[in-house]
Amino acid sequence: MTTPASVLIVGESLAGTTAARELRTLGYGGAITVIGAERHGPYSRPPLSKTVLKDPTADESLGLRLDDLGVDVARTTATGVDVDRRVVTAVDGSFAYDALIIATGAEARRIAVPGQRGELVLRTLDDARRLRARMADARSAIVLGAGFLGMEVAGACAARGVPVTVVDVDRPLERVLGGYLSAAITARARERGIRFHHARGLATLAGDPVSGVRLPDGTVLTADLVVTCAGESPCTGWLAGSGLADGLGVGIDHACSTGVPGVFAAGDVTYLRANEGSVPPRRAPFWANAVAQGRVAAASVLGLPAAGPPTDDFFWTEVAGLAIKVVGPLPVTGEPTARDGDPGAGRALLTWDRPDGRSTVVAYGLRKSVAALRALAS
Repeated sequence: MTTPASVLIVGESLAGTTAARELRTLGYGGAITVIGAERHGPYSRPPLSKTVLKDPTADESLGLRLDDLGVDVARTTATGVDVDRRVVTAVDGSFAYDALIIATGAEARRIAVPGQRGELVLRTLDDARRLRARMADARSAIVLGAGFLGMEVAGACAARGVPVTVVDVDRPLERVLGGYLSAAITARARERGIRFHHARGLATLAGDPVSGVRLPDGTVLTADLVVTCAGESPCTGWLAGSGLADGLGVGIDHACSTGVPGVFAAGDVTYLRANEGSVPPRRAPFWANAVAQGRVAAASVLGLPAAGPPTDDFFWTEVAGLAIKVVGPLPVTGEPTARDGDPGAGRALLTWDRPDGRSTVVAYGLRKSVAALRALAS
């Protein structure tokens, strides 16, 4: 494979910045251009819900540096791509490429009806600052969604003394962490003042501007602050007509190749195709996967073997002030096969052995390094 004379990365996401840095680490000396639409430049998103909502000083610690890499950054928005001509069009011009890495990430999924004003989400630094300011004056809050983000936002509300109710059809984190851990998480959250409402169907936003949540039975819950935490959607609109994206995002193989010559993808915009070990095909928009795929995409652009797979079964979250680290496949179900400690006391090391020989290890409120957890899960 001929080394490309130029590499174009669309997206200043964690995956995009990781790919740029990995290209240089692997010795690539050619031109790298990054198209980025984020006015703040590249930054890390996990701290938005974990620290920025609680601490204004955290805003300054999020940056992902590119200025030491000899990279050209175009502050604009991609609007299309011609894979035959190998050209990406943008609001402020067009960019030719020899190799392209798609890393445009995802955006918060919104559920407001057309024209309904005031929906609040958390995906960007501006979103986090807006929520933080609203929390300062709020006397009550509703979080729609009991997933990782929803529980972190609810925890931030509780930490600031704002009474908060979490609404979802599922119990907290049950879909990925199973009933055993969900019960422990729910109990801890309730002890810290977080309330839960189990909706028997999909809830919608009420008011214009939004002032509450309408439940399937017609009941309306109101609050000063209402936050939608209903997942995310891959940013693929600019790829319309290119054949690179579908409803799930951009499909990739284990080399982060899209199947189109010279085009690779990494991060939250992607999903691993079914014939690449994911059955059914499924998105996994976690921080560790974005890093892994950024590195794999960079190696593949240069025709080099990747140092590891395009997935990394590690993530961590914080619920009501308690850190939870997980290494291994998800979801987990049933009781753990091994337990050291007591989740009810907020400190436990839990292991789920799986039929395929792999294990999932959870450090629940324990200070355990990722390396130590990986060793236990291997």
